[in-house]
Amino acid sequence: MSRYRFEDDDLDADIATGAGETLMSELRLRKDRAHQVYKLADGTKVPGITTVLGVLNKPALMKWANNLGLEGIDSSKYVDTLANVGTLVHDMVEADLAGTVVDTSEYSQKEIATAGVCMTKYREWHAGHRIDLLDYELQMVSEQHRFGGTLDIYARVDGKRALLDLKTGKAIYDEMILQLAGLRHLSEASGRMVEQQIILRIGRNEKEGFEARLVVLRSEHLEMVVHCVRVYELRRELFAGQA
Repeated sequence: MSRYRFEDDDLDADIATGAGETLMSELRLRKDRAHQVYKLADGTKVPGITTVLGVLNKPALMKWANNLGLEGIDSSKYVDTLANVGTLVHDMVEADLAGTVVDTSEYSQKEIATAGVCMTKYREWHAGHRIDLLDYELQMVSEQHRFGGTLDIYARVDGKRALLDLKTGKAIYDEMILQLAGLRHLSEASGRMVEQQIILRIGRNEKEGFEARLVVLRSEHLEMVVHCVRVYELRRELFAGQA
């Protein structure tokens, strides 16, 4: 018997128990994350959690971009390649869990090879855990806090309902924890109970390594996300149209 199960019926039953929850509007969206638009029930567009957290200062990112420049590397092209690898790894992990096949025709051989390194690390971790897929790439919007987000993977991990957030890179940063807090809020408000949240940081080479971090969230994490939403809204109100 396969160790993977796609449990739509079970998930639908869970959502039905939260039918009185009016906090959320949700829309399934499987692909093309970069062009997603989040809307409230009345059609009002709202920012995604990643955009919202963009109001935070990221000194590590600035230093990284500066170092690339000193090495004569075009940071925009470099970021595009990393983004492609990240997207491909996401698709490969989801396909692995759902029992489907990924179309890699739009990726370069280098990107495919790098994603393959990531998948080897992921499979080594996966071999020690039972994962029953419940849903993935689920787009949701908070009517209460006016932001949206897309859940990577919702699954039972070793019997506990979990959010699995996939990251490709060499470190886990503060905003990733905040992003997870926002996603947990979106998930639970839609009737999807969450017992644990895990960030899988999958390095793109041996040096970057692999990390599966069980993240403990506090109410203050979501509070900080809500404050970021307000800062984002105020910035748009105060400086709209200014250069």
